[in-house]
This record gives sequence, C-alpha cells and structure tokens, in this order.
Amino acid sequence: MNKEADQDIDFQEICFGLNRETDERSLAIFLQLFSKDELLQTLIPRFGDDEIIQLVDQLTTVLRNHLQEDEYHELFLGDPDHHH
Repeated sequence: MNKEADQDIDFQEICFGLNRETDERSLAIFLQLFSKDELLQTLIPRFGDDEIIQLVDQLTTVLRNHLQEDEYHELFLGDPDHHH
C-alpha cells in the first residue's frame, strides 16, 4: 500500500452497529488498515503457527462462501485470464 492510499483512510470513520451501510464502509476501512505493509511486517512474525492456520482458514472460507470461482481468480488472485 502506498503512502497516498494511506492518506485516504480515516480510522475515525470506523463505527460498527449503526446500520449496514456504515458497517460495510467501516469494514472496508478496517481491512485496509489491517493490510498496511508496515503493520503486517510487524504483526505476522508474532503470530503463532496455529494463528496463521486459523486466519488463513477463516479468510479462505469467506472467499469460498462469497465468490464464484471466476471472481476468486480475477478479484483475489488478479488472474482475469483463468479458465477452468
């Protein structure tokens, strides 16, 4: 994530529980903050082996439950030419 993108993210806009629209916007901001390179470089080495497996399993389940195969390849993997 580049520095310009970081400036567009306002953690003060995160608020859950008011309504679906706010929850969705807050989740997007939360995930953008979570995926910042500096945070991941600090956090990941501190994960235990079980935490890594649990997190990967949970995220994979979310992808599997909510994306079709072509969406998975295009949106997640960045492979728009995948043909199955």
